[in-house]
Amino acid sequence: MSKDVPHGEPATRTLAMPGDTNPHGDVFGGWVLSQMDIAGGVVASETSRGRSVTVAVESMTFIRPVLVGDILGCYTEVINIGRTSMKIKIEAWVRRDFSHIKVTEGIFTYVAVDRDRRPRAVPKNSN
Repeated sequence: MSKDVPHGEPATRTLAMPGDTNPHGDVFGGWVLSQMDIAGGVVASETSRGRSVTVAVESMTFIRPVLVGDILGCYTEVINIGRTSMKIKIEAWVRRDFSHIKVTEGIFTYVAVDRDRRPRAVPKNSN
């Protein structure tokens, strides 16, 4: 069992299935990235109290592979709130053979938008 623990709040959990793999049986990195974006989007919408959109992914680091049957959990931490944007650090961990293993992490930037998809201010008391 890893001594490392996830940083941030749990946002999502999902099971890696055979349909999430390439022809060689490896789970697509893009699938993992999309799960992280879903988790970050949930937190960004909660933080901004409304619609938000992904505008950047930076410093994405794949540490270990995700395997079919792994339970992927995404943990989030809001690290910066600007006038219209939010930077969220997202860590992805898997449960495998009763171990908790960090598989990737990244920093995602979201912008709060209005009904017309124009940037809007993030409420001041969002933390």
